[in-house]
Amino acid sequence: MEIVELKAVSRVYRNGEHEQYALKQVDLTLKEGKFIVILGPSGAGKSTLLNLLGGLDSPTSGTIHVAGKDISTLTEDQLADYRAATVGFVFQSYNLIPTLTVLENVALVKEIAPDPLSSHEMLKEVGLADHIHQFPSELSGGEQQRVSIARALAKNPRILLCDEPTGALDSETGVLVLKLLLRMAREMGKTIIVVTHNQQIAKMADTVVRVKNGRIVSCEDQEHPMTAEEVDW
Repeated sequence: MEIVELKAVSRVYRNGEHEQYALKQVDLTLKEGKFIVILGPSGAGKSTLLNLLGGLDSPTSGTIHVAGKDISTLTEDQLADYRAATVGFVFQSYNLIPTLTVLENVALVKEIAPDPLSSHEMLKEVGLADHIHQFPSELSGGEQQRVSIARALAKNPRILLCDEPTGALDSETGVLVLKLLLRMAREMGKTIIVVTHNQQIAKMADTVVRVKNGRIVSCEDQEHPMTAEEVDW
């Protein structure tokens, strides 16, 4: 089942009379429940694409359908509801609140999500059930990233958008985080979309979308994606 469909999407930034295309006439269709990697160099338009899918930005032209809804026509209030109900975000920076415990950081989503999951259960899913009373400063980088993933999952989103989620981690910890994200797609049916410039991560994807100069260069399904253990890191 298709969960994302972009048609002729452009995002233009204007500086006086100068126009710069971050994305130009992008067409893209993605299936639900897949581990998807958006691959490309810095400045290619990857993060712009992720921001559009997340409702953090709006296209200059074109249409974006996510989970059957045309989000390109939504008001700011409607986009806020969309972000709360449909998408979760995982960034390279963990964005945890230092004065709150691990459990409290995850439980925050209950204030915005219409159908949240158990904070305790999501922390158990990411292997942090024994850390719920600790503060972010007491955790390693990998553990903090897993808290951010648990927080995103607790929203119970259909789509998890990840912007360079392993960029600040060493390779061993990064593999653990990627294995967790893969499991979210395989076992929980979540659509995981990872933006990265790391070619190795693409080997694990069901679908690889290559972006260059604001355009989709290719979108290919991989019949036999590697596991995290099989990738040569």
